[in-house]
Amino acid sequence: MKPSIAVAALLALGLAHAASAQEATKAQPAAAAQPTSQPTSEPVSQPKAPLGRWITESGNLEVNIAPCNPGGGNTLCGKVVRVLANRSMSAPGADMAAADARPALGMTLLSGLRPAEGGSSEYQGEIYNRENAKTYRVNLTPAEPEQLLVHAYVGIPLFGKTQVWRRPAAEQGSGQ
Repeated sequence: MKPSIAVAALLALGLAHAASAQEATKAQPAAAAQPTSQPTSEPVSQPKAPLGRWITESGNLEVNIAPCNPGGGNTLCGKVVRVLANRSMSAPGADMAAADARPALGMTLLSGLRPAEGGSSEYQGEIYNRENAKTYRVNLTPAEPEQLLVHAYVGIPLFGKTQVWRRPAAEQGSGQ
């Protein structure tokens, strides 16, 4: 072989080898990232319950979410434990004219809350709006840090509104 042909052949072999080495390197992480089909012995846990006290997004009420029947059952309810203000949710900046004349203190706003199917952290039930005296379906999703997403809706969740409720300052970090 002539020297220039030999150098070209070695160069071509070197490039081909380098290309195949790169392909092998790319394939290794992909293979390592493949999930194993080995069963795990970890138990399926219940979603984190939204237990404890929460301040509504409007800042009007403090609501305590606890078991409806302390003696048993897994249904949660939310009762007003403190009235903080009287602001309208439908007309920001205005006082609320409640359609329900009953006192807010002690009123049950959330009822029938149960863990959603599928193992998510969501709870489903009903929420009462005292501003218009109507009951809606609701999904509660604990969020971090110290927040509760409250999605009230009619019919299907697509037609609804989400509020963010927060823990009172005294309860933050309680990890309930």
